[in-house]
Amino acid sequence: MPAAREQAAAAAPGSRLRSRSPGAGGTRPRGFKYGAAARIPVRLRIIMHEQDDPKKCTAAKLVRLGLARRTRLASGRTMVLDPFADQTASRADRARVASLTAVDCSWRLAAGMFKGGRSGAAPAAAAVRRRLPPLLAGNPVNYSRVGMLTTVEALAGALFIMGFGSRARELLARFSWGHTFAELNGALLEDYARASDGDRMAAIAAEYGLA
Repeated sequence: MPAAREQAAAAAPGSRLRSRSPGAGGTRPRGFKYGAAARIPVRLRIIMHEQDDPKKCTAAKLVRLGLARRTRLASGRTMVLDPFADQTASRADRARVASLTAVDCSWRLAAGMFKGGRSGAAPAAAAVRRRLPPLLAGNPVNYSRVGMLTTVEALAGALFIMGFGSRARELLARFSWGHTFAELNGALLEDYARASDGDRMAAIAAEYGLA
């Protein structure tokens, strides 16, 4: 699922990110405790285009487990996760939206889907479009590539940034590799979650060598 602007997909993580990420001991990253006390529910919706291998589709699994609802169009006070949006998701969005809407489509077709208006994510008047800041993929297909996130990683990243750490962990726990996403991005997500706006988040990404 496209969730952050694709950048230098083959680039290695920045030195600061390496130094602050947890080691191989398997401990839960410090960052994924921040905001864990959030109790306000956030609904999760997914627009599914079924363009990838259904056996590897994280969106389908989330829907099947009842952790997200399939929808045809973005509606209501929702945040649409759009890798080509002008603004970056931040904690300030928490007060603006009641749900998150992800678009599950192939990364190969993402540009045409979003820029061509074929994603189904044209938001209603009350909705907002946001891209995620740079994050490292933890999924086996695109491991450590910047921005190449699956749908569950995109939703978890957005939830964490908005202060819904417990909900993010709940989603990631359903995948055998979910902890990898947390380990790669723990400290980074913690800093993103504390940022007040997109400019500060861009500065944080630069500090981690991801800008």
